[in-house]
Amino acid sequence: MKITLLLVFVSILISCQKKKGEIDSFALTYPDYFPTPVYDFTNNELTKSRFLLGKKLFFDTQLSNDGTISCNSCHAQVHGFAGHNVALSAGVNGALGNRNSPSIANMIWSPSFMWDGGVNHIEVFSVAPITNPVEMHETMSNVVYKLNQSETYKKEFKAAYGKDVITDQDLLRALTIYMSMIVSCNSKYDQFRQGKINFTADEASGYELFQQKCASCHSEPLFTNYQFVNNGLDSVFSDLGRAKITFNPSDNGKFKIPSLRNVELTYPYMHDGRFWSLDEVLEHYSSGIKNSETLHPSLTNGITLTSTEKQKLISFLKTLTDNQLTGNPLFY
Repeated sequence: MKITLLLVFVSILISCQKKKGEIDSFALTYPDYFPTPVYDFTNNELTKSRFLLGKKLFFDTQLSNDGTISCNSCHAQVHGFAGHNVALSAGVNGALGNRNSPSIANMIWSPSFMWDGGVNHIEVFSVAPITNPVEMHETMSNVVYKLNQSETYKKEFKAAYGKDVITDQDLLRALTIYMSMIVSCNSKYDQFRQGKINFTADEASGYELFQQKCASCHSEPLFTNYQFVNNGLDSVFSDLGRAKITFNPSDNGKFKIPSLRNVELTYPYMHDGRFWSLDEVLEHYSSGIKNSETLHPSLTNGITLTSTEKQKLISFLKTLTDNQLTGNPLFY
């Protein structure tokens, strides 16, 4: 077990694994088979006051223009911190975006964010939803102005960051601290990896199938390689995906490979939420691939799966559900 201790607080609620004597520690913990996080806490130390401030901001509808939308509105804990049973989440005044809200678990391992990788640092990640016209439709300056009108918030920011005036930088840093603690690492799969339990026969067979047919893109243990690929959803692209960022035609129709952790809960699937079940997803890869110039070469002939193999794969994918994370009172 690799454990990075960062400050004192209630680790019994948040630890995926812990050592004897650390019951009172506020810690970012993860198994030894996880890689080192991309995010560096050097300039934004993890503390109790910063976490609680970030948590309060995450649920605060003041971050939106009309006071109706919070970060939690599109990233619900019960759904693995992904969208709420809708293909496209509603923003202020009922505005509708064109992409599905993905999970924000395990963000500190990601080198980029959004379906197209348009954000490359977790500390500025929140700017995008706050300022997007079809999401929160606010300005950072106005959000900061509103927060500075609250004596309670001013005291909480003072305690967290030692400043008398709230700044957009500290707002973003506090949200980062909250999101950084959303670590999914205690699923049945993790218990299996740690030698605590065995898979059922179907789960074990599904795991073998996954390793043979899926693991090159959804690499263990985070179940993504963070690359951008065209997975054959369309032959003509209404959304150019990664190419909107790079302006490179070779990136047309490419989107970030999402993590499969908690995939049982994060439906609907794909960047536009077009599939509502794992059965539909596997049917797509088995017989629904659309050819185009940027299609990933490994998908040219699809991924051959029998109906029995699909069900075994789904049995394995359900072992990635982390009920300790989705039910942890630390986050709500």
